[in-house]
Amino acid sequence: MTQRVELATVRDRLAVDELVTEYAVAVDDGDWAAYRGLFTESGRADYRSAGGVEGDAGAVAAWLAESLAAFPLRQHLIVNRRVRFGIWEHDTGDTAQVQADYVTPMGTGTGGDGVPAAPGFVCGGRYAFGMVRTRDGWRLSEVVVREKWRSLPGRRAAGVVD
Repeated sequence: MTQRVELATVRDRLAVDELVTEYAVAVDDGDWAAYRGLFTESGRADYRSAGGVEGDAGAVAAWLAESLAAFPLRQHLIVNRRVRFGIWEHDTGDTAQVQADYVTPMGTGTGGDGVPAAPGFVCGGRYAFGMVRTRDGWRLSEVVVREKWRSLPGRRAAGVVD
């Protein structure tokens, strides 16, 4: 590999990592316009394993906005990112697959003293992100959520069966 190719690969890895981070921040902040902007025009997301929907970015953003309204406090922690670049139109590196584990604590608001309450709902699992390089940079072509477990207030964590 030449230094130019190695530098391009590092830049792509950083851009792909940034896209995953922007995804988490958009969901946590409830910025659904930003969420939709992370996807290609034909991009889709699948939240069915977490009790959600599958569809285009707009439809999924609407579902997320409605279902996450009960949890105004959200904090995605996305770790163990495994990046694999693919080939598209005979050019190396125009697609990427990212597998990443997540833990997401969510809370309903503040405690009686005005201090944010500890999250009452926590879930964890794995994301599969499909990405493509576009004229506007890297965008999501697909997001698949595989929820593995969840913990509800007053209950032990329960495994989720796919």
